[in-house]
Amino acid sequence: TVPLSPSRQILQEGAESSRHQLLIEAFVSAGRVDNITMVMGLHPQYLSSFWKTQYLLLRMDGPLPYHKRHYIAIMAAARHQCSYLVGLHMGEFLQVGGNPAWLQGLHCAPQKLRNLNEINKLLAHRPWLITKEHIEALLKTGENSWSLAELVQALVLLTHYHSLASFVFGCGINPEEDQDGGHGCRPPSPHSDSSPASDDSMGSSGGKEAMEEVEVLMERMKLLQENQLEEEGVTQEEMATRFELEKTESLLVAPSDIADHSLQSNVLCFVEDPEFGYKDFTRRGEQAPPTFRAQ
Repeated sequence: TVPLSPSRQILQEGAESSRHQLLIEAFVSAGRVDNITMVMGLHPQYLSSFWKTQYLLLRMDGPLPYHKRHYIAIMAAARHQCSYLVGLHMGEFLQVGGNPAWLQGLHCAPQKLRNLNEINKLLAHRPWLITKEHIEALLKTGENSWSLAELVQALVLLTHYHSLASFVFGCGINPEEDQDGGHGCRPPSPHSDSSPASDDSMGSSGGKEAMEEVEVLMERMKLLQENQLEEEGVTQEEMATRFELEKTESLLVAPSDIADHSLQSNVLCFVEDPEFGYKDFTRRGEQAPPTFRAQ
């Protein structure tokens, strides 16, 4: 190994010191260091900015009480089926005095919070469909109306946690040791304990599914070989790369029916209209949908 130059060594030691200091601060302020903090701690400056944002959103003065802020975080994370964040903020919700009955599902929350469901759904999957009518409906006077200040904070929380869910999935962040194992964020494998096939993973249904997956993979390989004969100049290395890509995708992408069945109730209970998901903003040959612009 090549030794570090003195200047690089000083920078590296400074970064490590900064990271340790941030992790100590996390432990002192929260009594624990969650796995999001551990991952972001690899980039101390980013973690520092993230913390400031989180602190402003969840702890500082604002129009929304603390327990409602955490409940909105739960609603946003559940929309993306991120059970890690749902579990994390269920705990936070209770710590700041939230009503445990609300955690039975969205149907148990006050109507004012439930009214956020539509805009939460659109922001998570198809934000270009939001119109001024969606904003007006929430601000109109009445028993469950939102003030403009409340709604702004709620929308910032929703978008923040939609993005954070992507970070959790992208980094493969797992639950902390003291958390219930049910709060993991990785999609379960077809034969994990939480899947319907686990009771009979070596039986007829499990074996049949495995054989079908192998057959699909073999068909893909066959198509790749046929395409290679038609294409000129495709090297062996390139074909090996294509084979590996097909194999990896086949193993990593669980069949949709298995993924649907394995969603845990602690996430689904906060989601209305779970079938609503992302669709391409515009497709070739189609007229672009109208967009809501606010400057």
